[in-house]
Amino acid sequence: DKENKIIHYSPYNGKILDGYMFTDNGFWDTFRAVFPFFTLMYPELNSQMMEGLANAYKESGWLPEWASPGHRDCMVGSNSAILIADSYLKGIPNKEINTLYEAILKNSKNEGPLSSVGRYGVEYYNTLGYVPYDVRKNENVARTLEYAFADFTISKLAKSLKRPQSEVDTFEKRASYYKNVFDPTVNFMRGRNNNGTFQSPFRPDKWGDAFTEGCSWHWTWCVFHDVQGLINLMGGKDQFINKMDSVFVVAPTFDYSYYGAQIHEITEMLVMNMGQYAHGNQPIQHMPYMYNYAGEPWKTQYHVREIMNKLYSPAPDGLCGDEDNGQTSAWYVFSAMGMYPVTSGTNQYVLGAPLFKKMTLRLENGKSFVIHAKNNSAKNLYVSQAKLKNRAYTKNFLNHEDITKGGVFELLMSAEPNKQKGVKQEDYPYSMSNGRR
Repeated sequence: DKENKIIHYSPYNGKILDGYMFTDNGFWDTFRAVFPFFTLMYPELNSQMMEGLANAYKESGWLPEWASPGHRDCMVGSNSAILIADSYLKGIPNKEINTLYEAILKNSKNEGPLSSVGRYGVEYYNTLGYVPYDVRKNENVARTLEYAFADFTISKLAKSLKRPQSEVDTFEKRASYYKNVFDPTVNFMRGRNNNGTFQSPFRPDKWGDAFTEGCSWHWTWCVFHDVQGLINLMGGKDQFINKMDSVFVVAPTFDYSYYGAQIHEITEMLVMNMGQYAHGNQPIQHMPYMYNYAGEPWKTQYHVREIMNKLYSPAPDGLCGDEDNGQTSAWYVFSAMGMYPVTSGTNQYVLGAPLFKKMTLRLENGKSFVIHAKNNSAKNLYVSQAKLKNRAYTKNFLNHEDITKGGVFELLMSAEPNKQKGVKQEDYPYSMSNGRR
């Protein structure tokens, strides 16, 4: 205003009010890489966005999940909790954290006036441990998986805020609810009925229905916080790796009957010609990085480099699908750095294959973090050795603090994958089931 005070027009109550307000963002897309990018590179902006979330809650009674400009009945999940937890746990100032935690608790217990606000199907999720397939709650498996990941981040936030242990335990328990929609007889996530039976008939390539803009081939990997748990469900590392390998080579069949027409995300998968891998949509974008958790990081390096080279270009058709509020580009920016934030709510960035020989991150705190990939080229896409601040580095991830303190991350790139075994379990990226709490 004329006194240089920040004000906003509220799309929720029509008033002019003090403080920040942000809109036109869908957190179903942006919790994956866009907001983690803000926490790393633009923490001051991220802090303002947290204030904006608190204002939206105060003015409407609900946290936004898809604001355009007010609440919109679109997409699934209660992903605002993920943004809030990740920001606070990474040390970004948040004067409204208690108000935001109050809002998170309300979300975790209630449906909102729209299916995208609060938690649609929450009464089933909190009692059965999943949203059933046969109770007219659409895209139920997708909701279950995203609620479980949100609950993981809430448990971490609750612990940091010194909330009652019983509250922390409740959210930790719910974080494992993803297991309730996994069918080990087919090794896919699958709709589950109210009586505990799985949906039948079942096609892993049926888009929509139990899922959101994707199918079982894509959503089975949406266990960001407990990859080891998913590995265990699939029968071990070999089966897990074979399942991931198959995504890239099986025929890109599909059933679009839920939508009544072939949606553009399906067309984009076909154009990409990478099997069932559908990078033009969000649910599977983190999946190539999951090879790290099973001890085969060279496969992450191969697939990530192939995706960057094949699906992105500086041309009018240079994006392989919707930009989706920056998510498609944020994936590329992180991947070009040679890392990706698979698990918001933790401090880890899982390693991939940097695209450039040298890349410098100039951080708001005045520090610089340099990623120096020696011998990097189209052929030399595999990481042979790594050093952090001139000391040998063998982990498959970088910590947030490693980056924000500044320094040099030196990689020696090679044309041959480094398949050396023996990486210690504690040196794999974060996973609930491997005891690294």
